[in-house]
Amino acid sequence: MPIGHLEHINITVSDIERSAALLERLMGWHIRWRGPSQLGGETIHVGGVRDYIAVYTKGTPPAGRFAKGQPLNHVGLVVDDLDAAEAVVIAAGLEPFNHADYHPGRRFYFFDWDGIEFEVVSYT
Repeated sequence: MPIGHLEHINITVSDIERSAALLERLMGWHIRWRGPSQLGGETIHVGGVRDYIAVYTKGTPPAGRFAKGQPLNHVGLVVDDLDAAEAVVIAAGLEPFNHADYHPGRRFYFFDWDGIEFEVVSYT
């Protein structure tokens, strides 16, 4: 049986600069690549050595908002300092919610400017 890992997630956002900057501050990531998309628009790959999030835009805001679960429930991110991560989210003008502490870790959620839900969890 093959063994794999998640390499990337590609999300459409209204402002790739703003979204990329949030991911850099929140995760300690860097811009791995940026350039024109094959579908038109622009993409920035923000991540570490093994994985990343591709933030994509056509230059126009995404058409409409999706109900939770359409097309996805949330993007889960692991951090080593949950309190510092929450401070980054608040400094970006976003609102953390649904704080919880249950096995296997502490967590909170937030919606970005485009309605994409993120779960931030710490197992330390």
